[in-house]
Amino acid sequence: MRKKTQLIHGGIPGDEQTGAVSVPIYQVSTYKQDRPGQHRGYEYSRTGNPTRFALEKLAAELEGGTAGFAFASGMAAMTAVAMLFKQGDHILMTDDVYGGSFRLMTKVLNRFGLTVTFVDTSDLAKLQQAIQPDTKALFIETPTNPLLKITDIKEAASIARKHGLLTVVDNTFGTPYWQNPLALGADFVLHSATKYLGGHSDVVAGIAVVKDPQLAEDLHFIQNSTGGVLGPQDSWLLMRGMKTLGIRMEEHERNAREIVRFLSDHPAVASVYYPGLETHPNHEIAKKQARGFGGMISFDAGSAEKAANILEKVKYFTLAESLGAVESLISVPALMTHASLPAERRGNLGITDGLVRISVGLEDVEDLIEDLGNALK
Repeated sequence: MRKKTQLIHGGIPGDEQTGAVSVPIYQVSTYKQDRPGQHRGYEYSRTGNPTRFALEKLAAELEGGTAGFAFASGMAAMTAVAMLFKQGDHILMTDDVYGGSFRLMTKVLNRFGLTVTFVDTSDLAKLQQAIQPDTKALFIETPTNPLLKITDIKEAASIARKHGLLTVVDNTFGTPYWQNPLALGADFVLHSATKYLGGHSDVVAGIAVVKDPQLAEDLHFIQNSTGGVLGPQDSWLLMRGMKTLGIRMEEHERNAREIVRFLSDHPAVASVYYPGLETHPNHEIAKKQARGFGGMISFDAGSAEKAANILEKVKYFTLAESLGAVESLISVPALMTHASLPAERRGNLGITDGLVRISVGLEDVEDLIEDLGNALK
């Protein structure tokens, strides 16, 4: 099946018993057993729920993995994967990473003896140099949040494999419609499914997809043991959102291209970050490993004051965290999504106080451009 067909007919597309074309919401905690220890595939909804399983099967098929796992948030999914490692293990992570991921690694998981080094994974030489004897995993975010840097997944995963490391890729910005990291050599794919997969700002969820059957078994053990699972109603909402992922991603990108063209020519904009630009340093890699460039754009307004002025004047861009929904969102990463990073670290990465990030929605692009134009005056 091609992607749009798979999004609608993949996984478990309906209910065989009733003929319902939508998977029912199994709002249930426990299941009747025929005999002690003999059940019909489900025993307790933390361990498995039919609605959640339908979502997990669809996610696994979309990413080309052995198994998928649905969690209560993207951070819960990332935490579960991190729990596959033990005290003393070292993890390499993309430097320009989501602030919540940075906070999890440096403020929470470090308490359990996991260590992390942040490195520019788009520079394969730096990646190679950062590997230590106790390094066990490489965590890549590509495209990155918020500077849209691109890591060559196939080459990075090859380096990791030579050193016996597992490769984890956060594919939230790319989505399985545009990019499939497991096919490029990754071992795990993560999604903040709150974003593009859900697409309507009405559900918080996380997805992990695993390639290796044993690692899938290990991750299910952790999911069941720690219990950060996604509920059946949210699982159903997420599947409903995913049915339109293909047409949404194409429209997000069409709008993004027009806005990038407008911003690139505007005298009040210091710089634009978007992998679809031919001037982007990783443009060729992005073109090679993905089928599209997505709907996320960052641009530098020049100062915190100018950024604040833009945010005050826009009408169709909602000032809010998150991304990937039908409505266009706007934010200042230094004050919002990446406020947990120390100011010095943000400065070193290039996340300036004037950096503005926009998640391009599905409104008429002419309205969005006029709105930005008025705000930039």
